[in-house]
Amino acid sequence: MKQSKLKTILLLVCCLSVCYLAAALGSIATLPNLDNWYAGLKKPFFNPPNEVFGPVWALLYTLMAISLFLVIRKHHPRRKAILWIFSLQLLANILWSFFFFYFHFFITSIFDILLLLALLISYFRLVRPIHRFAAYCYIPYICWVSFASVLNISLWWLNG
Repeated sequence: MKQSKLKTILLLVCCLSVCYLAAALGSIATLPNLDNWYAGLKKPFFNPPNEVFGPVWALLYTLMAISLFLVIRKHHPRRKAILWIFSLQLLANILWSFFFFYFHFFITSIFDILLLLALLISYFRLVRPIHRFAAYCYIPYICWVSFASVLNISLWWLNG
């Protein structure tokens, strides 16, 4: 295998690993609280079944990794800013799981998810002129977090 092909594969594996590590960290807060605390909450009519969340997030983390991989390979002046936004959105994503599921801080989790949404839109806007497909990988993520924001606010409203 050529050196450059090996480097490309390693870079993709690193991007996937970073995103899946974030997923694992978030699940530390989420999984122990699904069957007891979350199950006991009053939920809006549009709340999806728990079985939906795992596959959706697996897809979203994979799309995040692909986007990151494509952006890192581009040597663009905005690359550093994009990587900062990417890192911040990943951190906000992880923190949301802790604020909502672990600490049960509804209001803090709402502020966090709205910040996450703003970071996702910023990432999309910064990446789009550089690599359209990398930006489009974030459209499902933006849509899901928009829905999750409404869900988060509804859960607070019903359980405040």
